[in-house]
Amino acid sequence: MKKFKFYINNNPYEVNVKGIEKNILKVDVNGQQFNVEVEKQPEAMKTPTIVRQTAAPSTETHKATALTSAPSGKKGAGLIKAPLPGTIVNIFIKPGDDVKIGQKLLTYEAMKMENNLSSDREGKVKDIKVKPGDTVLEGDTLIEIE
Repeated sequence: MKKFKFYINNNPYEVNVKGIEKNILKVDVNGQQFNVEVEKQPEAMKTPTIVRQTAAPSTETHKATALTSAPSGKKGAGLIKAPLPGTIVNIFIKPGDDVKIGQKLLTYEAMKMENNLSSDREGKVKDIKVKPGDTVLEGDTLIEIE
């Protein structure tokens, strides 16, 4: 269990505690076994217990509530956002243009690759927040569609 080194009258003693039962310690002193009685019963060492609270989703909804919108329903707030940090290379639309689902809106470079960003909704381009050469971060608004 535990090893100790004692000096009594300048004599070294190596003590190994082998076990504890109530207030009796079983010890090995320099290879010889002894039972040592202590006045106070030693407390067993405790390992701390980690108590974790159960995690619950912060968006609890009623089970009857749909978690997604209908396929024909209007999606989102009309904002096209950057999926990754990168640099805008080319823009294929201008404010006032009508766009359809799947239409290529712009090309951006992210992680040394050019990617096309297509529209996920139909509507009219309200505003373009970037221009070629701009650096954007993930989640930055690029285009507004009304």
